Amino acid sequence: MKGLALRSGFDRVGISSAEGFPEVKKVILERIQQGLMDGIPWFTEMARVEKACRPAELLASARSIISLAINYYAKKPSPPAEDNALRGRVSRYAWGDDYHDVIKKRLRLFAQGLVALGASPDGTRLFVDTGPMIDRAAAQRAGLGWYGKNTNILLPQMGSWFFLAQVLTDLELEPDKPLKKSCGGCQACMPPCPTGAIVAPYVIDNSRCISYLTIECRGVIPREMRPLMGDWVFGCDICQDVCPVNRHAEATGDQAFQARSYDHYRPDLLKLLEITEEEYQRRFKNSAVKRAKLVGLKRNACVALGNVGDARAVPALAKALKAPEPLVRGHAAWALGRIGTQEALIALNEAQPYENDSQVLGEISLALEDAAKSSLVT
Repeated sequence: MKGLALRSGFDRVGISSAEGFPEVKKVILERIQQGLMDGIPWFTEMARVEKACRPAELLASARSIISLAINYYAKKPSPPAEDNALRGRVSRYAWGDDYHDVIKKRLRLFAQGLVALGASPDGTRLFVDTGPMIDRAAAQRAGLGWYGKNTNILLPQMGSWFFLAQVLTDLELEPDKPLKKSCGGCQACMPPCPTGAIVAPYVIDNSRCISYLTIECRGVIPREMRPLMGDWVFGCDICQDVCPVNRHAEATGDQAFQARSYDHYRPDLLKLLEITEEEYQRRFKNSAVKRAKLVGLKRNACVALGNVGDARAVPALAKALKAPEPLVRGHAAWALGRIGTQEALIALNEAQPYENDSQVLGEISLALEDAAKSSLVT
């Protein structure tokens, strides 16, 4: 069976029983009650938590959980010669093809092989990370890895640079033993988090995580969070980049997860801010980046440009003040206030009389205050 997993395109495989996860359920409910999972409504539904922690609810005939991992650690592409573009950053997992599509194809191939090994045709159920399956808990129980203090699972020689998938099966398989490893006293991932999202070892405040803010958050990014987000426009890798275990991660040769281009890894923020719907669909076809939606990427580009603080961004941000989406206009106003040049002040003052959205008007007023303070300092 494990050979079948490797032939199907997976790098690691572990097996556990299909028993429930009552302790994990308790932890999840505590996190929800503490407000640490705000903004993820599909996960805070009690029915989903119940299903996620009781495999028999997902497949009545389940006897085993097969946990699978795929390495996505691609090397950074080389920058173009004499590059002076204002660039943002995209999380490594989204440099290549959308992992959901890649993994689902491999899971279907694997499931076909399980039938040949004795599983009944309707005796499997497949999960990437969109279904109600607590993948990290299953992976830990199956001996794939151990929990890091940033809540990622860590695998030997792979670190946390991998995708997880699970297969519930009616096959009675010999379970693997959990690894007797931990991060010990290491807390290297915690202090570098600019937003303080890792509020305690193994505890994440979802609402403060840059990955949440740039992807799952569909509305206004809280003003106090924006200066802390740096130039990230999709996801964040900071806690992974500093993890000592990840220093020994082996690069993947899987072509599906190689960076499509330097611009996909480090997008030109000015171009991203002005991208059309047609260009967006073409450029990010079969890419996980589409999860953020076009309006979300433009919002994120505004925040990144405000943090980069380069006056060359002012014309593009001034143009964004006339965008049809209030979400983009409001964050463009914030960015102009952060840059604070005379040209930025002019753009904000010119936009103010024509703005009819109260929230955007509030952003412009605050941005004018920020810009005025900035001009006094300089």
